[in-house]
Amino acid sequence: MTGLGKEMHQLVERLYPLCRSITGDGVRRTLEIVGEHIALNVHEVPTGTQVLDWNVPKEWNIRDAYVKDPTGAKVVDFAESNLHVVGYSVPVSARMPLAELRGHLHTLPDQPGLIPYRTGYYAEDWGFCLRHETLESLREGEYEVVVDSTLEDGHLTYAEHVVPGRTDEEVLISCHTCHPSLANDNLAGIAVAVQLARRLAAASPRYTYRFLFAPGTIGSITWLARNRDAVERVRHGLVLACAGDGGALTYKRSRRGDTEIDRAVGHVLRASGRPHRTLDFSPYGYDERQYCSPGFDLPVGCLTRSTYAGYPEYHTSGDDPAFVLPEALADTLETCWEVTRVLEGDRRLENLSPYGEPQLGRRGLYGALGGRSDTKQAQMAMLWVLNLSDGTHSLLDIAERAGLSFQAVAEAAGSLEDAELVRESELVREWKP
Repeated sequence: MTGLGKEMHQLVERLYPLCRSITGDGVRRTLEIVGEHIALNVHEVPTGTQVLDWNVPKEWNIRDAYVKDPTGAKVVDFAESNLHVVGYSVPVSARMPLAELRGHLHTLPDQPGLIPYRTGYYAEDWGFCLRHETLESLREGEYEVVVDSTLEDGHLTYAEHVVPGRTDEEVLISCHTCHPSLANDNLAGIAVAVQLARRLAAASPRYTYRFLFAPGTIGSITWLARNRDAVERVRHGLVLACAGDGGALTYKRSRRGDTEIDRAVGHVLRASGRPHRTLDFSPYGYDERQYCSPGFDLPVGCLTRSTYAGYPEYHTSGDDPAFVLPEALADTLETCWEVTRVLEGDRRLENLSPYGEPQLGRRGLYGALGGRSDTKQAQMAMLWVLNLSDGTHSLLDIAERAGLSFQAVAEAAGSLEDAELVRESELVREWKP
């Protein structure tokens, strides 16, 4: 996985300089680059379109911005970092004293060497973000302020990539595309999603996997408003964010808290021995709060490493490509892959010889286990599958009850199927829309 980790990190580095927001050319360019790796269906939704209780906002684009001190030196420069400008700043060209300018400046006094990330999507105002140490060095006098931007009718842009499955039941993988130069917060999730999509495409999955690349909040709301038919097919879902830092993996459960995706992620994390945390749902964070809003109540959880707003570099210039670790990206990807293996392999079986324990030896099943290093675990997995294959217990149920890995249980089930001791149950799987 090391090679894939480096490849994902290279994508993060390439996307990092782009100035993204909830609309605009930075989002389009981001999707163009992602589209070099996986095929994307790009959607443009006009300004003013009603989406649930919201309306698609005006489109924002920026070419340049700076603040010059009384000597004419640039003390804040968009060309140095696109975090220097408050997102959605309206155009301005003015001269003003420092006292007036201060009302438009944002810093982090507790982190004086970092530039904060701030937005004003619906404020129709302007502002700059800078290092606090820079602010403290500013001298009295007249300052020149320029924001060369546009805020006008346009479009909101999002994209989908679909990996077709053998059924039309869907797994939704969602990541946000709206942040400027924040490497872990959104670019790491995009990079992991791209590689997961490529890996799934080679696996002929049972489920159809829909990958959504959209700006946070307004993007997922727009997708939900425009895709009621697809929403009805979503059986499982994950929001990916903060996927590349050195923190422990963290899973935030869906609103329901006991869906199959909640159980699958929990099982994978426990069985892997990875350091991890599991959190209950709260309506604060990333786009899981939209998918889990009460009207939709979709089975969608959120997988991160460090949590939303949970690390010092969060929403600052400290969240740069050096903060993202290739090995962490690889570990997040592998975790996602293992979760899909559980979702893909989980099913209910029926024991065809339920009266007493069937004789495994004469069917060659014990002999097949003899040379394995995990003989005892494999044997116990067979016995548990036979005992609980009554059409009501899934393989994940069995793995959790037995304290065994899902892989061991799934392999045992396959061997027992080959020996015609179990078959897939004809009972319909329960699912609540």
